[in-house]
Amino acid sequence: MQYPSATDAAVPAALQKLVAEAGVRFNGDAPWDIRVANENLYLRILTAGSLGFGEAYLDGWWECDRLDQFFHRLLSIDADQRIDKWARLRLISDVIRHSLFNLQSAQRAFQVGEQHYDIGNDVFEAMLDPTMSYSCGYWARAATLEEAQRDKLDMICRKLELRPGERLLDIGSGWGGLACFAAENYGVEVVGITVSREQQRLARERCAGLPVTIELMDYRDILGTFDKVVSVGMFEHVGPKNHVEYFSIVDRVLKDEGLFLLHTIGSHLTSHKPDPWMDKYVFPNGRLPSAAEIACSVEGRFLVEDWHNFGADYDRTLMAWWANFDRQWPALEEKYGKRFYRMWRYYLMSCAGFFRSRQGQLWQIVLTKRSRPGVYRSLR
Repeated sequence: MQYPSATDAAVPAALQKLVAEAGVRFNGDAPWDIRVANENLYLRILTAGSLGFGEAYLDGWWECDRLDQFFHRLLSIDADQRIDKWARLRLISDVIRHSLFNLQSAQRAFQVGEQHYDIGNDVFEAMLDPTMSYSCGYWARAATLEEAQRDKLDMICRKLELRPGERLLDIGSGWGGLACFAAENYGVEVVGITVSREQQRLARERCAGLPVTIELMDYRDILGTFDKVVSVGMFEHVGPKNHVEYFSIVDRVLKDEGLFLLHTIGSHLTSHKPDPWMDKYVFPNGRLPSAAEIACSVEGRFLVEDWHNFGADYDRTLMAWWANFDRQWPALEEKYGKRFYRMWRYYLMSCAGFFRSRQGQLWQIVLTKRSRPGVYRSLR
C-alpha cells in the first residue's frame, strides 16, 4: 500500500503542529509514527476528536508499529484533551451527560459486566497470569507477570493484616484470584461480589473447596459485617455521584477495628468526562477518580493510614498482557475476528501510554475508622 507523503497538503496545520510537538509525524519512518491509509482521517480527527481517531484505527484508516510509544508521546503533552476541544459539540455533550445523569446508578451497575467482563473468559485466560488478576502487578522484586501479581496479592493481604478465621469482603472479586489467594494463604473466609456472570461462574470453579462465596451483586446490596474489606480495580466503575454512598456502605459493613484497602486506577487531575473511546468500546459508564475526589469522599468517614502509588508498574503489566494476548491470538482469531484484535490492541496500548505518560496513577489506599486503636504500620 502506498501512503501520502509526510508533507502532504491534506494534513491540516493544526494537526501537523500538535503531533510535531510530541515528536510524531504523519507517514514518518519512526515506529511511533502514523501511517495514513485514508486521508479522510484528518477531517475525522478534527470533527470527532479522540473518539473518531480511535474508531478510524478500528476501521483500518491508519497504522502504527508501536502504539504504546505513540500514545506515550501524545499523552505526555495532553494531546487527547487538546484534540477533543476541536470536537466541541461532542465534548460539551459528554460533559453534560456525565454532569446531569448518574451513569453508574444501580440500574446501570451490570452494564460493564455484560459489555466487557462477559465477552469471553477465554480472552482473559489467554491474556492474564494463572491467578487471573486483571489489575496492576507489583514489580518491585518480580521478574515475571505471575510473580508481580502474586507479590501484589500478598502485599494486599499483609496490608490488611489478615488473620486466620477473619471474614473478608472482596468488592469486585473478578475471577476470584484474591479470594482464592487469601483463603489459601491466610486462612480467612471470603465473600466476593461481581457484576459479571462469567466472572462469577469461573471464580466459583476456581475457588471450589475453599471458604469462599462469590455472589452476583451490586455493592449497594451488601449486607452483614466484615473484619476486613478490599476492593481491587472496581472503584473506577463507581462514579463520582456515588463515591459518598460507596464509602458509607463500606463504613457500615466494616467492623470498628477493621481495615479497608482500596486499590484503584486514578487520574492525575479531576475530569468531568471519561475518555470517549474507552467509554464506548471498553468500560461503559466508568470514570477515573482523582486524589481530590477520593479525599473529599472519605473525609468524616475514614482516616487515610497509607497512600501507595505504583502507577508506573501498570505500564509493564499492560505490555505483559499484550504479549500474552498476541501470542494466543491464533487460537482466538476465528471466534473474535480482526476488528476485535485491533480494538484490544488499541485498548491495551493506549492504556500503557496513559500510565507511561504519568496521566494514569495506581493507588492502594489503606483506610480505617477513628475507633481503630493503635498505630497502623505501612509496608511495601
